[in-house]
Amino acid sequence: MNGRDGWSVATWVAYWHFWQWYHGYTVAGLERLLAPGAKLIVGYHGRPLAYDMCMLTVALYDRLGYLPHGVVHRGIETIPSLKTFTDALGFVTDDGAEIGEAIARGEHVVVTPGGGMEGCRSVLHRYEVSWGDRVGYVRLARKYGLPIVPVGAAGADDGYIGLNDAEAVGRALGIPRRWAWLLWTGIGPLGLYPFSPPFPVRFRQRVGDPIDPWADDDGRAGEAAGLLRTHRRVVRAVQSLLDQGRR
Repeated sequence: MNGRDGWSVATWVAYWHFWQWYHGYTVAGLERLLAPGAKLIVGYHGRPLAYDMCMLTVALYDRLGYLPHGVVHRGIETIPSLKTFTDALGFVTDDGAEIGEAIARGEHVVVTPGGGMEGCRSVLHRYEVSWGDRVGYVRLARKYGLPIVPVGAAGADDGYIGLNDAEAVGRALGIPRRWAWLLWTGIGPLGLYPFSPPFPVRFRQRVGDPIDPWADDDGRAGEAAGLLRTHRRVVRAVQSLLDQGRR
């Protein structure tokens, strides 16, 4: 388990196997993630949790024998029970020694740049990649020489009906941004989230072609411009996968 807690990993795998069954989860293009070598898997953050990305970690565990390292919300660090569990899974909140060691072992890293801002929106904003100018993941890919693999899934925004934009509510109430996701309200088949399970919608995930993190850097416009160009290429790729899956 490479220092991970076996019970925690087994619990995670069993939990998300159930949701794979519940949502009739399928994934196309998984072979792009089965070749040797670490990759940075970058995906859309569905509503309100990145269900499809979590199910993808289990699909990869079944085939590769390890759980990819998720980069999770920093707010988890302030909730001791959640931090203990995510640490045991090998998940992290930022770049550090754990990431470098995992990549050296050839293990994948998973990130959803949109985070709670993207996942905790109302029904008025569905399947719209919203990452702003967050280029930290591109910088991470360049630092470690990782190909960026885009991912998107139909069904990701259909499990709950979002009633509000959590970040907008947070701004209005003066709530720190890292806690705004707690203000999200959604409806499932049995009532309000989190007391209701999601609707049993089918999840159809697609894994896109790897993107070279240096492909859009011509060396003339400066690092910031190159990072943004690559970022926008990845955003277009993820949006295209979402659109294809829904069609």
